[in-house]
Amino acid sequence: GTRIAGNVNNIAFFYAFAMQGTQLNGVLDSSGNAVLGTGGVSGIGAGSRARFLDAGATVVACSRRPPAALPSHDGRTVEHLGCDVRKAPECQRLIEQVVARHGRLDALINNAGGGAEMPSAEADPALIEKIIQLNLTAAFFMSQAAYRVMHAQPEGGSIVNVSSVSAVRASPWSAAYGAADAGLVNLTESLAMEWGPQRIRVNALIVGLVATPNSLAHYGGAEGVERIGQMLPLRRMGEPADVADACLYLCSPLAAYVSGAQLAVHGGGEKPVFLDLARSS
Repeated sequence: GTRIAGNVNNIAFFYAFAMQGTQLNGVLDSSGNAVLGTGGVSGIGAGSRARFLDAGATVVACSRRPPAALPSHDGRTVEHLGCDVRKAPECQRLIEQVVARHGRLDALINNAGGGAEMPSAEADPALIEKIIQLNLTAAFFMSQAAYRVMHAQPEGGSIVNVSSVSAVRASPWSAAYGAADAGLVNLTESLAMEWGPQRIRVNALIVGLVATPNSLAHYGGAEGVERIGQMLPLRRMGEPADVADACLYLCSPLAAYVSGAQLAVHGGGEKPVFLDLARSS
């Protein structure tokens, strides 16, 4: 009986000790943090910038062209800086501008990306190169520039690479996009291992089907979005806010020991077509 009581007391002591540093009050408060997001002027990118702004962060978005409008919250507005993230010198200059304005860089969200459907056998070489540059090498260039700031900060920093389900499954008619996204996942794991000693965490999101104003036509309008959503386990397509919340988590103290991870934001994934075909027969 004495041994059992002693074990119970030890468990209670270690549990209380472990919980001392995990109070959740304000853990998602990003006040004082400087966050930079690429491709952050519409759709998923705009949603992420708005979420960090709501959490109190100073948020900077970048793109080649200025947007018509930027998210605002409590009198604060997302800042915008011009940059072609496919060019390393421009990435370096962008990071320097952010630090000159705000004195630090706490989080980088590599969200710029996109592609086009095309038969792989006939794909234009120049277009293939542009897709890989935008979806892979741009994130590499931005991460390098961010490292030069983050490694000198006592708190390090957090980098989130927004990839997609095309990275982990076949991507027919968009092979260049899928290959680039797969490379982005490997880049994430490699940088996490290299830069962990400098307190820089690097993670990837594996994003599934997300309904945005720009994607409605691609998915067949509101009715198409509803039909596609019904085939997903959670019975809806994703929203920009779902991706934004995942980004906020990965950049927060709640993810302090999460690095090199692939966080799936796809509502449970796409059901294999053969299941429906087999049942219909």
